[in-house]
Amino acid sequence: MHVCVYSTQPYDRRFLDGANAAGHHQLRYLESRLDATTVVTAAGAEAVCVFVNDRVDTEVLSRLADLGVRLVALRCAGFNNVDLATAERLGISVARVPEYSPHAIAEHTVALMLTLNRKIHRAYARVREGNFALEGLLGFDLHGRTVGVVGTGKIGACVVAIMRGFGCTVLAFDPHPDPACLAAGARYVALPELLAGSDIVTLHCPLTPQTRHLVDAPAIAKMRPGAMLINTSRGGVIDTPAVIQALKSGQLGSLGLDVYEEEGDLFFRDLSAQVIRDDVFARLQTFPNVVVTAHQAFFTADALSAIAATTLHNVSTFETSGRPAHPVTVDRLVS
Repeated sequence: MHVCVYSTQPYDRRFLDGANAAGHHQLRYLESRLDATTVVTAAGAEAVCVFVNDRVDTEVLSRLADLGVRLVALRCAGFNNVDLATAERLGISVARVPEYSPHAIAEHTVALMLTLNRKIHRAYARVREGNFALEGLLGFDLHGRTVGVVGTGKIGACVVAIMRGFGCTVLAFDPHPDPACLAAGARYVALPELLAGSDIVTLHCPLTPQTRHLVDAPAIAKMRPGAMLINTSRGGVIDTPAVIQALKSGQLGSLGLDVYEEEGDLFFRDLSAQVIRDDVFARLQTFPNVVVTAHQAFFTADALSAIAATTLHNVSTFETSGRPAHPVTVDRLVS
């Protein structure tokens, strides 16, 4: 099957080529993102393979249908960048990678927690400059603290297990409680109770109309003064200007982000020789108690191998049966 693969980096090509070692599919790699200005490059392809910042909206899907594309294969779990209703109307199948390595995301989440708590980012910079003073680097024991986990799917469940291993009390919020999280010692509560009772709040929910700006100014006001907030889910789950105000006032003690609402104009590219034009992001970078990584939580060899294998499995099953192995539909997810 001829697949046009967008938003590719050298590591994407390496792992996808490995998964396609038998050469069953013809993969055409493009560094550009898929959007209305680049959709013409899908000419001749039967499927497109996209990532988190590609735009697969009504206009793009209509153009893809005109070009004969029948499958949109996401090489990620999230699908908020795809207009599923339009895809269904046009007869274009959409597939995703429902699970690759929840441990990769969970472990990066905890890395952000530890970095912020023990000021690792600041200590590293100090030592490189010959400053060995400890003033300003004071942290706290995670053992005995309360961590609130919002969303207990596979990633959130891994975070629950890790934090219980640290000796933390874990509060959880999810419309569908996980028996395994309960067995691990998590206590499910309403979101306001979780926010009010947690020293650290970590977000692991998908971006939907219901979760967009889930953490806004009223939600932050419910949090413990000085609490830590971590987001490795989707940038739109938090209201970034509200978070900045909370950092300025001290209501929020620290912030760890691996995602950002407007990351499409920033992440996965080297902009070190350019001026960052996003004033909100630039303001975030001025805080000493903020750590931002560029959507790298998934970035382990284990996860990339699984993503490539599942992505091409979706393509293969669609080619043979007309239905991908892990389709995304308007009314339900089948995984």
